[in-house]
Amino acid sequence: MPERNLANGAEAVIAVLPQPALLLDSSGRIVLANAALRRSLEGGLLIRPGDDAARVFPGATEALAAALRGETPNAVAAEGGGMLRVLPLGGAGAVLLLEPATGGGSARLEILGRLAGGIAHDFNNLLGVMLGASAALRHIALQPAATEELDAIEQAAQRGTALVRQLLAFGRQQVMAPRAVELNESIRHLAILLPRLLGAGVALELELEEPSRRIRVDPSQWDQVLLNLVVNARDAMKGKGRLRIATGRRLVLAGEALKPGRYAVVEVTDDGPGIAPEVLSRIFEPFFTTKLEQGGTGLGLATVQGIIGQFGGQMEVESRPGATTFRIVLPRYDGPAEALAPLPAATAPSIDGPVLLVDDEPTLLRVARFGLQQAGFGVEVAGDAEEALDRIEAGLAPCLIATDVAMPGMDGLELARAARARHPDLPILLLSGYSASTVDSDLAGQGMHFLAKPYTPESLLAAVEKAIGKA
Repeated sequence: MPERNLANGAEAVIAVLPQPALLLDSSGRIVLANAALRRSLEGGLLIRPGDDAARVFPGATEALAAALRGETPNAVAAEGGGMLRVLPLGGAGAVLLLEPATGGGSARLEILGRLAGGIAHDFNNLLGVMLGASAALRHIALQPAATEELDAIEQAAQRGTALVRQLLAFGRQQVMAPRAVELNESIRHLAILLPRLLGAGVALELELEEPSRRIRVDPSQWDQVLLNLVVNARDAMKGKGRLRIATGRRLVLAGEALKPGRYAVVEVTDDGPGIAPEVLSRIFEPFFTTKLEQGGTGLGLATVQGIIGQFGGQMEVESRPGATTFRIVLPRYDGPAEALAPLPAATAPSIDGPVLLVDDEPTLLRVARFGLQQAGFGVEVAGDAEEALDRIEAGLAPCLIATDVAMPGMDGLELARAARARHPDLPILLLSGYSASTVDSDLAGQGMHFLAKPYTPESLLAAVEKAIGKA
């Protein structure tokens, strides 16, 4: 197997880069080929971990050798007018990127979003270990002081989870729990909390068009979007003025930026001084801020845009002296109101075969196994997809495969499809810190289930039982 001494987070980032990429070890052998590269190769060229990168891209041999020696990265011509670029990883290997001849700012921002998701993926693994290990320790009789320390660990992990959600929202890879929401009701509910936030100097006006429209959003993320826009408006008015929140509707026809259909509209308008044109053009750009001295990070509006993008909508902004409007355009949802389904009871199942857990994070693998064993499951583990397939070919007949998605070599989705080729009815549970739509846009259509990281032992158990029950 190739060396695993690669830069932290590199594997997760490469796995989801939008352009074709190879992750290489310090000897120039392949650790990971991402899905974009596999799709781009003609003739179905088979790529396996441990192969020499020169077999895939012979033209990169000299640039690769220079990069592995620690010299300045080189770029060489590639087919289609693009570039093969080799980026060294400080003695721990290299990344080989197939770049188009032209990129532009939007491509760089997309890569930045993917990078955010890659970092969040690894951090989610660490948080999952903290939550799982602390839950396991609660089964042991502990002194009150030890229980207090466990509480502190879990609270820290939950705060870290909230931070990761913001990072993923910026990268449009947030794991959402969407529900049907009455638009006007959601705004009236939030408006109850706003006077204290706005202060006595800001008058709040609601203009909510009836009948109310229904949208399908994650309620907590929806509140985050509205609160962010309200706080920005308050700051722009320096605590004195009028803030107007209005709802409406829009019909989008073919040829516009959004998909044709009926949309709901929310406008947040302040009567502050307005936004300068040179700032307005960069308002949603990540890490751009006019509040650097006040501790601004430039992620607020980028995060808002990311969340709305995941909801299937878009953000618009108009500004002139005395009136700035942020407009949210979201698809209307015409289905019935939805209630959250209760989690199934965690009872010991009566099934044949063990759960096969697959993850390249050994500590997370250990705590996940412990939680399922406590619930009465037999559990087998594998550290990568290749090992899992070898176990199945050797005769292992699991009742379910629960696999991480982003792993070196073969990823979890490829493992699932290879295992299904041998056992068509095998239940599959994919585990990832990325959103389900980022992993694959049609998991449900393939009969696969999904659980977001970080997960608790209870949520893993519920997801396993649900996947087996629907198999």
